[in-house]
Amino acid sequence: MILPNPPTLEHDGHPAFLSPGMLAELLEKAQRVDELSQTVALKSEVIASLKQRIEFLEEAVRSFKVKRFAPSSEQSGQMSVFDDAEVEATIEFDAITDEVAVEMAAIDGGVDSASTGPSDLKQKTGRKPFSGNLPRVQIFITLSDEEKAGAVSTFFSKVREELDIIPAKVRVLEYMQEKAVFLTPVEDEMQRRIVAAALPKHPVPGAMGSIDLMCSVLIYKYCDGLPLYRLENILARYGGELSRATLANWVIALARPLQPLVNLIRDHQQAGDIIMADETRVQVLKEPGRPATSDKFMWVTLGGPPGQPSVLFEYDPSRGQEVPLRLLDGFSGYLQTDGYAGYNAACLINNITQLGCRVDRGVTTPAPHRPGRAGLPHPVPHVMH
Repeated sequence: MILPNPPTLEHDGHPAFLSPGMLAELLEKAQRVDELSQTVALKSEVIASLKQRIEFLEEAVRSFKVKRFAPSSEQSGQMSVFDDAEVEATIEFDAITDEVAVEMAAIDGGVDSASTGPSDLKQKTGRKPFSGNLPRVQIFITLSDEEKAGAVSTFFSKVREELDIIPAKVRVLEYMQEKAVFLTPVEDEMQRRIVAAALPKHPVPGAMGSIDLMCSVLIYKYCDGLPLYRLENILARYGGELSRATLANWVIALARPLQPLVNLIRDHQQAGDIIMADETRVQVLKEPGRPATSDKFMWVTLGGPPGQPSVLFEYDPSRGQEVPLRLLDGFSGYLQTDGYAGYNAACLINNITQLGCRVDRGVTTPAPHRPGRAGLPHPVPHVMH
């Protein structure tokens, strides 16, 4: 390319003209400098993103160490109120590595990262779809009349799905009982007789809570682990004020009407071939005739048909053999325990084959429920003779 007015340089006070070759070389170098500057800027962005990711992972590792190794006083659930979102967030390490590798390869090779997908390195898995059993509400996003003016036809296509929840609402159910008045002749006089509609049965007569509310209290307490004082605050926030003493009375009162359901679960559990049982010490403050510091026990059994396990918790202040005799009455299969002799009588009377645990040093497995014991020998059931 020959310019009509070639640029000049001052050299020793005399003008000096640049030849076309020198000019092309300077332009090429300037273009190269621009490319290198862009590369440096892109790599700086990647480095900043990696530094942010490293800080996030370091914080996650610190939280994991506190959960696993810190004393119980430092593992309070109060701190998790602030950091559980970061700790529990799903970190797709492979996906992160792939994205960074693709970005770096695109920068080094001068290729747009958008044209190089992560599938070139590793196929990423998609999101798990929502269950088809969930009810669905369709939200139609329509075009304006101006946008679809002159169109031959229009149609809708599903472009995304969002999981939604209807927040809880507190309401007061007012039962209006219908009553009929009859006039009945009695000894030449007309007397009034009132007939009222029968009220629906309630598991806790006279209680101020509905059956749905009581079911929610049980689910929140025993399935979600929410203590009653938190349930008290949650209800108060919704506008329904009930004391925790009232909630506690409901929980105690519901034990008797729910006993038939517990019996059915026990029958379902014993319909399987094997039951696992263990007894754990618990502290009970107001056990009649026993000090608060004495040992009481929660007897836990796990069993049921294949694919339909059930877990039952049975409290008893005693650790004697009469408790397994009651819990295992009618069961004749395999019972796996830790070898406690209190189960022997129940096994002899019900013709139960007792299983224990032996240590197979050829089988190891992590134990996530016991921090710090990963890699220990895995207990394998074996028949106790």
